[in-house]
Amino acid sequence: MTYLRQRMLEDMQLRGLAERTQEGYLRAACQLAAYYNKSPDKISEEELRQYFLYLKNEKEVAHSTFSVALCGLKFFYEYTLGREWPTFELARPAKSKKLPIVLSREEVKQVIGNLYDLRYRACLATIYGCGLRLGEALRLEVSDIDSDRMMLRVRQGKESKDRYVPLPQMSLALLRQQWFIHQHPQLLFPARKKKEDGKPHSISGSSVRKALQRALVKSGVQKKATPHTLRHSYATHLVEAGVSLRVIQVYLGHSSIKSTMVYTHLTKPTETRVVETINGLMSELVDSVEDLPW
Repeated sequence: MTYLRQRMLEDMQLRGLAERTQEGYLRAACQLAAYYNKSPDKISEEELRQYFLYLKNEKEVAHSTFSVALCGLKFFYEYTLGREWPTFELARPAKSKKLPIVLSREEVKQVIGNLYDLRYRACLATIYGCGLRLGEALRLEVSDIDSDRMMLRVRQGKESKDRYVPLPQMSLALLRQQWFIHQHPQLLFPARKKKEDGKPHSISGSSVRKALQRALVKSGVQKKATPHTLRHSYATHLVEAGVSLRVIQVYLGHSSIKSTMVYTHLTKPTETRVVETINGLMSELVDSVEDLPW
């Protein structure tokens, strides 16, 4: 590992960035270096500007891809190299208005039912049943389960925040079955093979994603779902059931209610209730109206 790469990694660790965020930022710096075939500390601001134009105009990368590249390179140049360039204030990813993919309750049931490895079934069922991010699920420990209160402690979520979420009885049963198999004193989802350093670690996120993709194929569900889709589905199904957006915001760990409000646009029952309410309001205005042909 080069000095610059090691320095950037240490800076991100000091900043408290999540492991996947660190990986994305490092990848962004490596891709820039590969594009110009030289160390990123030798790249000028004008070259960086042209690289962002290349990503936007030629490669036409997705909003999320450009955002990771921008944030990763901004971190590298401003924190690791101490260069504050105006280009970082100018470059912005195109606004994305895409709504998240959501599975119906029946589709969730089909997908979970086609997960035959208990590790992945318990993990993905917990992600759905508790509205977790994948990283939050993989970090779960035995001590995070409060079976008396039927609550689950989510440690170090986004922005390093802890929170408690309701733990469904079925999720508790699956977690207990999973633990009974491995009986690890600390982790709920330990990997079967140990790392070279001998420290305990959880199953990888990539293996969970692959397990979900296999289950999607077996179940016949055609949607392009990821583990995060189960979190979106959890929130949407709670909205459909009439749960307060404020409560859902707390369960999801959103800092802003605006992030939670997106789920109101994904629910058919919500639209139906709105139409019924409007019809009810209109019917109160007049006793009757003759229905004439147009």
